[in-house]
Amino acid sequence: MIKRLVLLACLGLHGLPTLAHAQTAPGQSVIGTPIQAGTSFTLHSTVLSDDREINIWIPPDYAESGISYPVLYLLDGGQNQDFQHIAGLAQLGSLSWTFGPLIVVGVQTENRRAELTARPTDARYLAAFPESGGADRFRRFLETEVMPFVEGRFRTGGRRAVMGESLAGLFVVDTLLTQPSLFDDYVAISPSLWWDDRRPLRHADARLTQGEAMGRRLYIAMADEGGTMQDGTDILRRALADVPQAKIAWRYSDRSAIATHATVYHGAAEEALRWLFPAPPYNAGPAPWYMIQGAAVAPTP
Repeated sequence: MIKRLVLLACLGLHGLPTLAHAQTAPGQSVIGTPIQAGTSFTLHSTVLSDDREINIWIPPDYAESGISYPVLYLLDGGQNQDFQHIAGLAQLGSLSWTFGPLIVVGVQTENRRAELTARPTDARYLAAFPESGGADRFRRFLETEVMPFVEGRFRTGGRRAVMGESLAGLFVVDTLLTQPSLFDDYVAISPSLWWDDRRPLRHADARLTQGEAMGRRLYIAMADEGGTMQDGTDILRRALADVPQAKIAWRYSDRSAIATHATVYHGAAEEALRWLFPAPPYNAGPAPWYMIQGAAVAPTP
């Protein structure tokens, strides 16, 4: 059963109560209006055997535009996860032509170690993360339940993109290597490619040359994590270097000098969206007189 919930109010408050009245002086109050930042749905999943929050942001001119939009599927997309700030980036894009318009679909995760990881083969990882290994099932949830839900209710077209950070970034790369046709564009920010002692990456070159990977685009960003996390990313980069850009277009953003694992996401996400969905050229017309040194004011007609 799919139940549509009320429009979200004050999403940026991360679940704090709505402020209906704000005190201004003793005996006085001002009535506040909730701020709408998207629509939240509860989707019952047969694949996962539970309910999941699906949060959707659409461009402000969606109703009157009549056009179809590419869709960004955001992992860890719950209201108390990453939906707020990525929807905010999409709003920025619609206001400033920072990048082209798109629909953002935030998909809630629950037990991230269980849902976003492939089953490890290293005994150490099996012992340390016994609940792991649900990535294939979560992909099936996206493919057979989330995507039909979204595409049956909204005007979608063009490309499907998926974005995630950390373990969700691992899921993004794992999906590109195992089921590349599921999405057109992949955004992996500080992906946890240390997983299973980097074993899935050992055959990355062969997987990336498969026919299904043709035409895919991948953006990878890394902060200052170093260690096996950086090493896993370097293994992937070496494999990508052997794949013609005409087959898989990819971009690597080294943010190790400016970001940590906790701060890398927002800036890298904006950079990825600028690359993947460039805005069409905007003609602002001739420069106004006050932007030209010594120019005279045009006479009033």
